[in-house]
Amino acid sequence: MVYSELRKIAAALMRNERSGHTLQPTILIHEAYMRLVQQDAVNWKDRSHFFGIASRIMRQILVEYARRRAALKRGGNHRFTGVEEIAVGPSNLDVVLDLDEALERMRHWDERKLQVVELHYFGGLKAEEIAEALALSLPTVRRDLILGRAWLKEQFA
Repeated sequence: MVYSELRKIAAALMRNERSGHTLQPTILIHEAYMRLVQQDAVNWKDRSHFFGIASRIMRQILVEYARRRAALKRGGNHRFTGVEEIAVGPSNLDVVLDLDEALERMRHWDERKLQVVELHYFGGLKAEEIAEALALSLPTVRRDLILGRAWLKEQFA
């Protein structure tokens, strides 16, 4: 059951990857699982907490991958146009790194909006699923997505 949910998250993250991408969803899941089982000090609150951390770990893996690729291939002056642009293709490495930095700044601005944005874009969850997982109302989740998206866009203006 957990594997199928992790696979859904990985598939959502990898959906827009370039063809022939060396990091496959299965590898992403296995790497994330290895990091999850090494988490000794985590007090797992519930299912949503677990999958929220899993989504964050998968995002970190993709960011590490992008950093390694960017170190090998510097250049390109890409402008961020939206959170939907998270594919880790050769021209989007800087986007992933910039997005990661912006999400870390968002953590200081509004932790709940960060959770909602991460679960939606990195966890592949729909607004209804996020509302259930975080015990929020659907209108609150939708507002958080709109505001989170706008805030991120402003960070890259």
